[in-house]
Amino acid sequence: MADDAHFSPGIFEFLSDLRENNDREWFNANKKRYERDVKEPLLRFVEDFDERIEAVSPHFIADPRPVGGSMFRIYRDVRFSKDKTPYKTNAGLQFRHEAGKDVHAPGFYMHIEPGAAFAGGGIWHPDAETLGKIRTAIDTHQPDWEAARNHPDVLKNHEVGGDSLKRPPKGYDADHPLIEDLKKKTHFASTRYSEDDVTSPDFIDRFTDDCIAISPFIGFLTRAIGLPY
Repeated sequence: MADDAHFSPGIFEFLSDLRENNDREWFNANKKRYERDVKEPLLRFVEDFDERIEAVSPHFIADPRPVGGSMFRIYRDVRFSKDKTPYKTNAGLQFRHEAGKDVHAPGFYMHIEPGAAFAGGGIWHPDAETLGKIRTAIDTHQPDWEAARNHPDVLKNHEVGGDSLKRPPKGYDADHPLIEDLKKKTHFASTRYSEDDVTSPDFIDRFTDDCIAISPFIGFLTRAIGLPY
């Protein structure tokens, strides 16, 4: 068990205040709060999780670099968005596969937001080639996929889902027994946390256990695209 909590209620207080004051002037005036209550605790969590991630899989990375590592930037990319607010009102971490270079690689994810904290793992909006490999694996290894997706450890605390196409993908019939899985563009298993969960001293232990629990699901997806798990 961790000796002390990585996150204090201050992370939720800051993000709540940021939601109400999402502008550069307010953020700059409160940057020390951001660094103390959000950035530094996130990076410490990543450093400590690095000692635990091998128990999940030796092929996933906990990278504590403040830029380009496991922590998502607080700054929004507004170039192609109608919403020009400059900051995200949530904090996030992703522990990607060693072969992955971006958020679309297989990974484990943690999302901290007032009233909406969750964690999980999977693969988010992979490119067409990668998604094709996953569909082929589901189709050709149906019993293995169903065993992974419906594994008791996976379903004990997690929901398995992901956004889907409205119609069957090319090459698959609408009456395929796994058509709903084949229609998915994202595969993700997630569990929700309360603010008390996130600020508890043993949160890193719980997060580690939750990552291990969904290993059958993540392992299938990872191997489906030709990567080791």
